Amino acid sequence: MAGDLQKGITRNGEGFDGKTWNILGQVYLPKAVSEASFAFETNSEPGQFVPVHIHPTQDEYILVQEGELDLKLDGEWFKAKAGDLVRMPRGVPHGYFNKSDKPTRALFWVSPAGMLEQLFEKLDNMSDVEEVVKVSAAHEVDFLPPSAND
Repeated sequence: MAGDLQKGITRNGEGFDGKTWNILGQVYLPKAVSEASFAFETNSEPGQFVPVHIHPTQDEYILVQEGELDLKLDGEWFKAKAGDLVRMPRGVPHGYFNKSDKPTRALFWVSPAGMLEQLFEKLDNMSDVEEVVKVSAAHEVDFLPPSAND
């Protein structure tokens, strides 16, 4: 459970407390966690994505560090490239897709932290997509029907 933010450095290529998660084939590295916010890095290979979903209680941000992401944000498509910051207010449907031919690395963070770290712990190495959707809903992340990704 997240409490106060701990001082220190989370090194490049590493996760906080040495953690790494495999979430449907994507590598997630937790970078910092407190009650106020949760930061994590994603590493997405070409073709990987997170379908359109809603965080009803959290604002979310993405800072693209390398590569580019196609984003479906509130029903519209956008492209974010290295150095771009994506803002996704709570309650706004969003999903991200690596439609390029190169890997993408991005720093995400949510505020407040909510149950997202606990969700990632449970999703680590889970391969049943229906179970991912069910577990996510129990942790305040609601996936929309697949048609929302078109």
